[in-house]
Amino acid sequence: MFQVDAFTAVPFRGNPAAVCLPPQELPAALMQAIAAENNLSETAFLLLQGSLGDVPLYGLRWFTPTTEVELCGHATLAGAYVLLTEIHPKAQEVAFSTRSGRLQVRRQGKRLAMDFPAQFPEPWPEGQEQVAAALGIPPVELYRGSMGVAVLASAQQVQQVQPELDRVQTLPVSGLIVTASGAEREGEPDFVCRVFAPQLGIPEDPVTGSAQCLLVPYWSERLGRTELRVRQLSARGGELWCRHRGPRVEIAGQAVLVIVGELRIP
Repeated sequence: MFQVDAFTAVPFRGNPAAVCLPPQELPAALMQAIAAENNLSETAFLLLQGSLGDVPLYGLRWFTPTTEVELCGHATLAGAYVLLTEIHPKAQEVAFSTRSGRLQVRRQGKRLAMDFPAQFPEPWPEGQEQVAAALGIPPVELYRGSMGVAVLASAQQVQQVQPELDRVQTLPVSGLIVTASGAEREGEPDFVCRVFAPQLGIPEDPVTGSAQCLLVPYWSERLGRTELRVRQLSARGGELWCRHRGPRVEIAGQAVLVIVGELRIP
């Protein structure tokens, strides 16, 4: 088992994920128990399935401390980092078979670039009152996809917002993203975000790759460009480099290995 800080090149920043490489498939209940034991926002389980030519192919499943999820960006990045540095150091990319379809991760200089499905959020006017109560401020715009997306007036509002997590947990979505443009000043990221998902056992996620599947199509259209730099304004913080490619979103970042160990299970 490995612990990797994703979307950062500095240890103890970004988003930590555990990466488990069991010798055989484990029961779902056991994987959930391991994820609860780790108590990180995600634990990824990788199982070798074969190869696509010279590209290793692994089955990949993600678990929060309380549930299995359909898609997770930072744990995918963490898993790919382990495979491309510790297991298959000569490979240029790896592929994963997941509940969200085939995902591929390739080397991109010092970064790893993930190919994820784009999501296009729909306006969510009926959630305005409930989300405003949860955030303490009304969003400028509100959308809904796999998660809620609340667009705020400024990056400062995103940084300072202190949502009532009990109210967030009652929203009919898997979590709530808050976001705003960050491009008012030169050198700043194109947009910023934070992600709250108490519904999944994650009060605030430090850096969220899967959120970019919703945010990149929105901000790409709003800002009129396809390449976007993102900063997640959590306490640990993280940087992502994204590209909108129609039905797909490329999400790139760095990672650093911080713990290597042996998991002992019955």
